[in-house]
Amino acid sequence: MVLRKDAPALDGRVAVITGGGNGIGRGIAESFAEFGARVVIWERDPQAAESTAAAVGGLSCAIDVRDPDQVDAALASTVAEVGLPTVLVNNAGGTFASPLLETAPKGWDTLIRSNLTQVLLCTQRIAQALVQHGAPGSIINIASIEGARAAPGYAAYAAAKAGVVNFTKTAALELAPHGIRVNCLAPDLTLTEGIVRVGSAEMLANADHMIPMGRTGHVDEMAGAAVFLAGELSSYVTGQTLHVDGGTHAAGGWYHHPDSGDYILGPPPTG
Repeated sequence: MVLRKDAPALDGRVAVITGGGNGIGRGIAESFAEFGARVVIWERDPQAAESTAAAVGGLSCAIDVRDPDQVDAALASTVAEVGLPTVLVNNAGGTFASPLLETAPKGWDTLIRSNLTQVLLCTQRIAQALVQHGAPGSIINIASIEGARAAPGYAAYAAAKAGVVNFTKTAALELAPHGIRVNCLAPDLTLTEGIVRVGSAEMLANADHMIPMGRTGHVDEMAGAAVFLAGELSSYVTGQTLHVDGGTHAAGGWYHHPDSGDYILGPPPTG
């Protein structure tokens, strides 16, 4: 069968995006709407949720996705007002510096719940609804390059994101018989409001030699990968993690010398 030019379309699909109030989540919401999806934002910040929903002509649900009762209520509201969601983007999450020797159990639990537990919760609830209705679907988890490499000072966050990557594989196998695909996107340095707020000027300036493609990523580039995974173009893709990172994961420690531009492994020579 010849691939149709409308294969990327998401017409008629209901897509839930957690943490869709800003950054990567908002970029995905805007692109999904552009490709025809009816978008629902599950976001803890009511103003951010409403802002994105208004921009895409969608529905906002101001909820904490770590709370099972709130997720159940949001799903019921989504089904009643928009329809059964067949696309889920687990984008919500967050981090803070927590060196290993200083990490308290409370901080560990907070980061695991915010970045991993809520992925299980939202995936499970929407998958249960899809199975009940005999409907196929696509679930897209947002991990991070830190789920595939060490992250000094961020052990709990890195462990949670690694968990998201492996959870994606297992969920994909369990849900494949039901026609539900589960995949993962793993960005590196993507220019969002949060990165601009917390990133140092040195970190942003070093992107030209830290990242093989020589620049930071844009939310629209993450959104493009999400559109691919949400629709028919990826109908035979499941259990995969797509690194939308300008080549950082492939580099494995190689980077451009700040002076010559040549690839080197390890720190540049001094003197």
